[in-house]
Amino acid sequence: MKISVVIPVYNEVESIGALIKEVEAALQGRMDYEVLCVDDGSTDGTGVLLKEIEKDCHGLRILTHGRRCGKSTAMCTGIAAADSCWVVTLDGDGQNDPADILPLLAELEAASAASAVHLVNGARRCRRDGWPKRIFSRVANRFLSLVLRQEMIDAGCGLKLIRRDAFLALPRFESMHRYLPALIRSGGGEVMWVDVGHRPREKGRSKYGIVDRLCEGIPDTLGVLWLRWRMRVSTVEKDESSL
Repeated sequence: MKISVVIPVYNEVESIGALIKEVEAALQGRMDYEVLCVDDGSTDGTGVLLKEIEKDCHGLRILTHGRRCGKSTAMCTGIAAADSCWVVTLDGDGQNDPADILPLLAELEAASAASAVHLVNGARRCRRDGWPKRIFSRVANRFLSLVLRQEMIDAGCGLKLIRRDAFLALPRFESMHRYLPALIRSGGGEVMWVDVGHRPREKGRSKYGIVDRLCEGIPDTLGVLWLRWRMRVSTVEKDESSL
C-alpha cells in the first residue's frame, strides 16, 4: 500500500525540517510513500528551506502558492497532486506525531473489506495546548456534534487518513478541513476515530486565534448544514434519474 503524506505549511521554517525527518523515520522501510509539502505563501524562508531539503530527500515534492490561500486550499492542492489512493494529512507545526500514521493505517486495514471507510480521523488523547484552546476545542466539538447530529470527537485534529477520490468529490471552501467527518458521511462514506498523541508547539507560533475561529465557525457550520442538505438532494435526484 502506497500513501501520500500531505503537509500544508505556512511560516514554519523552525519546525518543518524536523517534521519531514520524523515522517521518514516513521515510514521508511515499512511502505511505499511520498511527502508533499504545500508552501502556502510563506514569508519567513520556509519555501527556501523546503527546496534545500528537497534536493536530498527521496520522495519529497514541494508545491507552492504565490500568496497565502489558507489551510484548506493548501490541503486541496496537495491531495489533488498526490499519486496515492490514500492520503495522510499532517499539520506543519510538529504537534502531530508522524509515528501515529501507523495506527491509523492499522485501523483501516482491520476494517471489514465490505466497509465504506473513507476517513480515519485522529482524536488527540491529551491536548498539549493552553487551557483556553483546550476548553474552546471541547465546546466546539460538542457544538458541532449537536448541530450536525453526528459524533465529532476531534474535528480540528490535523492527522487524518482519507481516500483521495472521496476528498476530491467534496465541495471546497475555506475551513472545510474542520468539517471533513461530516462532509464524508454526507457523501456516503464511513468515518473511524483513532486515538493519537499530541505534542506542545516548541517553535513558531499558532496561525489561528480563538476569536478568529469563533467568528468563522458559526457561519461555516450553517454553510455545512446547507451543503449536507444539497448533497442528500443531489443523491436522491441521481438515484431517481437512474430508474
